[in-house]
Amino acid sequence: MTDETSTRANPEKIDVRTALKRGIAELRSANVPSYTLAAELLLLHVLGRDRAWLYAHPEEVLPGLDAHRFLSLILRRASGEPTQYITGKQEFWGLEFEVTPDVLIPRPETEHVIEVALDRLAVREIWSGRKPTPTGGGLNIVDVGTGSGCIAIALAKELPGARIVGTEISEAALAVARRNAARNGFADRITFLKSNLLGGAGVEYELVVSNPPYIGRKEKETLMREIRDHEPELALYGGEEGYEFYADLIAQASHALKTGGLLVLELGHDSLPAVQPLLDFPSWTNVGVTKDLAGIDRVIAAEKS
Repeated sequence: MTDETSTRANPEKIDVRTALKRGIAELRSANVPSYTLAAELLLLHVLGRDRAWLYAHPEEVLPGLDAHRFLSLILRRASGEPTQYITGKQEFWGLEFEVTPDVLIPRPETEHVIEVALDRLAVREIWSGRKPTPTGGGLNIVDVGTGSGCIAIALAKELPGARIVGTEISEAALAVARRNAARNGFADRITFLKSNLLGGAGVEYELVVSNPPYIGRKEKETLMREIRDHEPELALYGGEEGYEFYADLIAQASHALKTGGLLVLELGHDSLPAVQPLLDFPSWTNVGVTKDLAGIDRVIAAEKS
């Protein structure tokens, strides 16, 4: 009997090193991206340990139940289920968020939305001859299509004096966003509303932010299986082409923003040519585009004239 056959037959005899090697091999053979990291995260999730412990105790034998659970999670990941939905969590802006299949998985490129919003708020104050207010005191902010709440909660962290609203059409996503606000200590700072875009938001805002659906349905079969088969279609697809969502969002933002208010939107990888003309003068000014680390046009920002 080979070592691998013995391991399969007696999972209670797996030590940390063997379990990790087996997990990595399974995911690599299934063409899972970042297979080493995925295996590590799943083992850490099962054991409730950190990475330092993992590599300091390679010969620690896993209890049979933990070994069986880890190998079961590896099979789920090998079938295409995202690691974040298996573990139920994802880090964003230095905070931990609950994620379920009812919400998009927060991604690092979306942090550019936060960065641009904070930078533009500070610049707006300077242009107006006012001292920047790092607490965001007196600001009304709305995050449209809040999903997991990651943008709204990150802004609440950075702008403790701001009043923040998160709108979302999905009741299930709103439940996740409310739990994330509570777990990160911002439940009393953010109001989550069921709404299609800005409908019913009810006040004038200094800042409208959004990571809207921007993938075209025509691209569905080209997507990674992790995205295509597991993330919520309502939050993924912005129409057949992908950019159809922006027109209504920008039109509603022009009414919801105060004069001089800011609009900051995440862009799809090829949506800039369709979106930028929607922000033409005279309704908007100071239009700017920010690229992500891959050189893709990722965020567009503008000021209401």
